[in-house]
Amino acid sequence: MSTIRVLLVDDHEVVRSGYHRLLENTADIKVVAEASSGEEAYLAYTKYQPEVVIMDLSMPGIGGLEAIRKIRSYDKNAKVLVFSVHENDIFLNRTLEEGVLGYITKRSAAKVMVEAVSQVAQGKMYIGSEMQPLLVKERGNNNPVLATLSPREFEVFLLLAEGKSVIEIADILNLSSKTVGHHYTSVKNKLNVGNAAELTRLAIREKLVEP
Repeated sequence: MSTIRVLLVDDHEVVRSGYHRLLENTADIKVVAEASSGEEAYLAYTKYQPEVVIMDLSMPGIGGLEAIRKIRSYDKNAKVLVFSVHENDIFLNRTLEEGVLGYITKRSAAKVMVEAVSQVAQGKMYIGSEMQPLLVKERGNNNPVLATLSPREFEVFLLLAEGKSVIEIADILNLSSKTVGHHYTSVKNKLNVGNAAELTRLAIREKLVEP
């Protein structure tokens, strides 16, 4: 089998270093680039054209979900493997909707990452064992209301829950403040909440952000 060229994306240098060594200890995998943010990930993808992107979700800036969306808009055949601390069906379903082929958790990544990369490189789905039971759950089952958010609204919701202002979100997502404001209003209406503090409490309750 030819060498699998990988882009490794995580905002923690120590984490990247550990997985870089793990992957390069495998004869047929080579890490051709690393990135510490969604913006860097997109630029690295366009430059290096890797076979597989290993993508963290929680990062500064546009974050993993938006980075996946941008990469797959640039190349609809991009193969993405998510590795994340998030172990819930909301993130699993959102990433699958964006076209990722794999999802493993950081809890088990050291044991399964090499196999997952190999499977995803072949265009096969790889879902970590702790995430597999969530596949049988109906989309958004934990909170059906969250399932009503569009991909962009979900991204704005997460950034608001992390304490970002409308102006900051506009800058991160490269949108106008007016557009973000419309999304904010729509999110509040759909989720039946009155302000950003209530959005944050909802996101913490659903284990989408850290308290």
